[in-house]
Amino acid sequence: MDRSSEIADFLRNRRARVSPESAGLPADGRVRRVPGLRREEAARLAGVSTEYYTRLEQGRAAHPSPEVVDGLTRALRLDAAEREHLTNLLARPGGRRAPVAPQRVRQGLHLMLRTLDHVPAFILGRRTDVLASNRLARAVLTDFEALPVPQRNLARYFLLDPEARERTGDWEQIACETVAMLRLEAGRCPQDRRLAGLIGELTLKSPEFSRWWNDHHVQRRTHGSKHYRHPLVGDLHFSYESLQPPGDDNQTLCVYIPAPGTATAESLRILSSWDAAPLEPPQAGAGPGI
Repeated sequence: MDRSSEIADFLRNRRARVSPESAGLPADGRVRRVPGLRREEAARLAGVSTEYYTRLEQGRAAHPSPEVVDGLTRALRLDAAEREHLTNLLARPGGRRAPVAPQRVRQGLHLMLRTLDHVPAFILGRRTDVLASNRLARAVLTDFEALPVPQRNLARYFLLDPEARERTGDWEQIACETVAMLRLEAGRCPQDRRLAGLIGELTLKSPEFSRWWNDHHVQRRTHGSKHYRHPLVGDLHFSYESLQPPGDDNQTLCVYIPAPGTATAESLRILSSWDAAPLEPPQAGAGPGI
């Protein structure tokens, strides 16, 4: 990933989203060739000189201070994920190394997935790799554990598996959000070769990926709602929560929760009863490293 072009594209994209009127700038009578703020307007709102802002947008400025990042955040109306992404992009080159050690899910988290076996739950790692999942997660989405380890990836599933489009009620929104999560991670770990390989594969094989990727949207895993269609029990509606367990900042526990007493809750009970074979407790360090 070319750092200078990423900084330029991100700042230009965010400038274009902010109208002068919404920023409280008076009309100056000049014709605007592009939507959004001009460079000098963004610089003034951020409290920096136009020359310095231009160097920032061209990736030529020295490492900016937190005060400059604060000013850019205000001027460009960045949310928390966008601020994090900008901070990552503006970090000194070479300051962030690609993670090399495989990720493994500790025994306690495997046991937690077993305890949560009445609802879909899974653990995501770097690059949206699916590190572990319980039976209902595999029933509602796909059987990640039956896939080769390099293919156990949520973005790859949503964007490249034809079954995902059939099973996901709001496929376009979820797939777009997943791309935004990858974009945030690409800023955090620009030297991750496996992530670069995944992005290249998605670019070549997914018709929608490049359009969403070039929008420079970034998003954290948080909470919200999901809608899936199961071939046997029909529509499933969930609230979901994403939590970071202690011990590895790059692992996220994702839990899909049905409202009590709903058709989804009953459908999950039926799905669970169809596959009720007991699970053996995992051994310490169990699970493939990704």
